[in-house]
Amino acid sequence: MQDDSAAERILIVAHELIKRFSWSGNTITAVNGISFRVETGEVFGLLGPNGAGKTTTLRMVMGLLRPDEGYAEVDGIRTGPDSAGVRSKIGLVSTNDGVYPWLSVREMMFYFADLYSIPPHVATERLDNLCDMLQLHQFVDQRCSTLSTGQRQRVILARGLMHDPPVMLLDEPTRGLDVVGSQTVFEFIAHLKAQGKAVVLSTHRLDEAERVCDRFGLVHRGQLIHVGTLRNLQEVTGKQHLTDMFLAMISGSLNEPLGQAAS
Repeated sequence: MQDDSAAERILIVAHELIKRFSWSGNTITAVNGISFRVETGEVFGLLGPNGAGKTTTLRMVMGLLRPDEGYAEVDGIRTGPDSAGVRSKIGLVSTNDGVYPWLSVREMMFYFADLYSIPPHVATERLDNLCDMLQLHQFVDQRCSTLSTGQRQRVILARGLMHDPPVMLLDEPTRGLDVVGSQTVFEFIAHLKAQGKAVVLSTHRLDEAERVCDRFGLVHRGQLIHVGTLRNLQEVTGKQHLTDMFLAMISGSLNEPLGQAAS
C-alpha cells in the first residue's frame, strides 16, 4: 500500500527517449525523443496506432531495452545501471503475458511472490486480499489451463500486484474481454489509483481510455505529438473525442509535436 507521503510524487520519468533498430544496412528510428512523467495516483494513457513506438517505449521504461539516447527512471531508479531494481518496482499486465498452465492459480501466485522475495506469510495475506478484490476464490486452486479468458485475465491482474509495486504498466488489458471482463479491469484501475500507484495504460480502445485516464499522450511515428488532459487536447486539436484526434493524427493533420511532453 502507498502512504499519504507519496502524494504527488513523480514515479515514472521518460526523458528524450530515442531507440533505433538496424538491419541489412537500414536504420529505423522507432522512438524519437519521447518524454513524459507520471505521478502517484495518476493514469497516463499512451495511445497510438500499431508501430507508433508505444511498446518500444514501455520496454525502455522497464529496462528491457537500452535507449540509444535519453533515459527512463522508475521511483528514482534509472533503468540502465539497475534494470533488475527497476523491474521490482513495476507490475506488468499484458494480454500477451500468459499464465503457467500446469500450475494452479495459488501455486503460480506463490511462485511469483518467491521470485520477488516476498515472505510466505505476506504472500498468503496478499493473495487473500487479491482473491477478495478480483473474485478469485472459486478457482484459485484450479490449474490455469482450465480457466476461461475472463478468469485468466483476473489472474494476470492479480499477479501484477503480488509484489505490491508502486508502478503498473497495462498493455491492452481488455483485449479479448467481454463487457463484464472489461468492467473488472476498470475497477482494477480505480483500485490502483486509490492505492496511489502510477499507471501507464497502452490501448487502442480509445473510448475506454477516455473513461479511465487522467492524461493522454498521442504517439505517432515514434514521436509524442500531443500530451495533456482531455480538455487540454480538445483545446489544442479542436477535436472533442480521442477517436477524432487519433484519426486526424494518422491523416497527418496533427503531426507537429507539441513540445511540452514532459508536462
